[in-house]
Amino acid sequence: MKKNILVAFALLVGAYANAQTPTTDDIKSKNEVVTAGQVEWGWLNPLRGDKSPAAGKLWGDRTKNEPAGFLVKFNKGFSSPPHIHNITYRGVVIQGLLHNDDENAEKQWLPAGSYWQQPAGEAHITAADGEENMAILDIQEGPYLVKPTSEAFDNGERPVNVDQSNMVWLHANDIQWVSDKSKVETAFLWGSHDENQLRATLLKLPAGFNGSIKNLSPNFRAVVISGNLGHQFSKKEAKNELRPGSYFGAEENAKAFISTTKETVIYIRSNGDFEVK
Repeated sequence: MKKNILVAFALLVGAYANAQTPTTDDIKSKNEVVTAGQVEWGWLNPLRGDKSPAAGKLWGDRTKNEPAGFLVKFNKGFSSPPHIHNITYRGVVIQGLLHNDDENAEKQWLPAGSYWQQPAGEAHITAADGEENMAILDIQEGPYLVKPTSEAFDNGERPVNVDQSNMVWLHANDIQWVSDKSKVETAFLWGSHDENQLRATLLKLPAGFNGSIKNLSPNFRAVVISGNLGHQFSKKEAKNELRPGSYFGAEENAKAFISTTKETVIYIRSNGDFEVK
């Protein structure tokens, strides 16, 4: 009996360690807006209290087995103990300087607009060095847990750190789903552009942009990384002013009317295509 239990446990651990991050999202998004001032804050790791970074909900519930997006704030000088997570997460720096790597690695301070990916099971530390530090974290499954490095495993995915200066931007005339006249640029971050597959991009809107984004998939979520964004689902409603850290979701075939007064970068996570005009 004991032998059978050990075999079953070994099979379970093996399956868990080799599990890949989901590539689709079955939870349909809805038309919603969360301004930076409306974000509800708590602790990222409640067991550590105020020694933990603060976490602010944007969509989903990171404590459940579902996709979620949330803001994380770090104090200057913060440095976590070495740890792992049970699931893969991806992050974009909104403010300050962040480092995420092996505990013995030299600090690679990522400024606003940078991107990183932390695979499930990979041992690492996270540190912050700006006066104010904030990022958006995106998970495809949950719950988001912090575990000791003694439970480290290799799920086949690899860490990524991309400084904002190394982003490769495509211009509007290089992209089918962006109007040539818009002067919009985009940088691909992760995922697949196969049909119905999750993907994420950064969208850079020039100052004075006045147009729209139409969602063509079941799932569309956007977070303002820098600049400012005027947002309406209807030109008859009041315009929301979205500063960095703000979020909006959109239903399939919904159109969001957007405008900028200065260059603005948006993180967009979708389960398919969208159009910018």
